[in-house]
Amino acid sequence: MLLNMRVNGINYALDVNPRLRLLDVLREKLSLTGAKEGCGEGECGGCTIILDGLAVNSCLVLAHQAEGKEIITIEGLEKDGELDRLQQSFIDKGAVQCGYCTPGMLMSCKALLMKNPNPSNEEIKEAIEGNLCRCTGYIKIIDAVRAVADSKEGGN
Repeated sequence: MLLNMRVNGINYALDVNPRLRLLDVLREKLSLTGAKEGCGEGECGGCTIILDGLAVNSCLVLAHQAEGKEIITIEGLEKDGELDRLQQSFIDKGAVQCGYCTPGMLMSCKALLMKNPNPSNEEIKEAIEGNLCRCTGYIKIIDAVRAVADSKEGGN
């Protein structure tokens, strides 16, 4: 099957097995390894990407479902060698611990800020509820998102 999609601002036309998961296409065909396979069942959030503006678990999306879609992965947040404001805030607030959950957390939080540049703490908690952090970094993650939302430019 020919899969046409836009990933991190680049158009791709890939010959893929339609039974492949989007996670596998991103990692194996495009070498975008930031999305991690944790559970493979949509429970941990390690594979979270942004698909047409929504945070989704790429392990639950079949390749053919990405046809014509706009995808942002963790690799797409950095622009011209500069970290996204949210990435920098995660660093500044100490929201990065072991790092395994960080790409998925960032993508869930980025999707929230794209939709709502000034979310409440409850909305932030709801946005990351599908992402597991074994290092108990949730408070610092919320603080990092809050710092971006509270900044002059909001979540943009």
